[in-house]
Amino acid sequence: MSAENSVQATQLTRKFGDFIAVDQINFDIPKGEIFGLLGPNGAGKTTTIRMLCGILTPTSGEARVLGFDVARQAEQVKQRIGYMSQKFSLYNDLTVSENLDFYANLYGIPREKVKPRIAELIEMAGLRGHEKQLTGDLSGAWRQRLALACAIVHEPPMIFLDEPTAGVDPVSRREFWEMIYTMAGHGVSVLATTHYMDEAEFCNVIGMMYRSRLIALNDPDSLKDAMKGVLYEVDCHEPGRAEKILLGLSAVQDVAAHGVILHALMTDENEKVLLEKTLQDNGIVIDRIERVLPTLEDVFVSLVDQENRLHVRVEID
Repeated sequence: MSAENSVQATQLTRKFGDFIAVDQINFDIPKGEIFGLLGPNGAGKTTTIRMLCGILTPTSGEARVLGFDVARQAEQVKQRIGYMSQKFSLYNDLTVSENLDFYANLYGIPREKVKPRIAELIEMAGLRGHEKQLTGDLSGAWRQRLALACAIVHEPPMIFLDEPTAGVDPVSRREFWEMIYTMAGHGVSVLATTHYMDEAEFCNVIGMMYRSRLIALNDPDSLKDAMKGVLYEVDCHEPGRAEKILLGLSAVQDVAAHGVILHALMTDENEKVLLEKTLQDNGIVIDRIERVLPTLEDVFVSLVDQENRLHVRVEID
């Protein structure tokens, strides 16, 4: 393992009986970088993070975190990382300060350092004024900030965040990620799982997971640049019917709905006329068709579509 990597996973695999939850994934996380695991529920993200935290033992392959083997040195890993899951245990009958004090003691922080560390975390998480408030009375966004503060009370060099912003409003999610950025700027390495595409833009590198496999691994801009085809945004009446019609065209690689707007991935940039004519011939009223740059969601949808087509071909063969 390189001295510059906080995490190195090699052919990492986890099975539950005959079910393969994580299938031979490979990636590294350099020190001070934010790595995002992006994918739908059931893709294998949580299983991956639990193996890297030393909670689950890999079935095969290996992974090292901060130089320690997650299978043979799980306790050493646990002592040196921060881990925040969707169900991070905060004690509702304790105040904000009392929760922080509890976790400081749990991680064995010397008593003389506890008070200044709590004050530092209160400031970092924007919890000043909430110190004596019962945790059970906090909003979801404030509980999220407190959970992060508790997870890093011992100043770990590596933190794992499993769907940390699930159920939190977009503004609070952005503020949370600004805190993560600040920590990464101070040399902390981060692995975060998410199914929010906008959150993935905050990551230095993204691993896209689908059906237990890593189907793409790169920085956000490179993933978008590598997407094959030309993308058109179609604003029209009857988008549901329009989607079915466009999927019948050989020049259309894929069509995905973004609310009431359609994104049509074409093989050629000269196919805009074909889009317009096909929809008009089928009585669809068009408000706008224009070429757009792909988003991470477009990339993910395209990759998943390729995987599904490959899966169907394999089953037929």
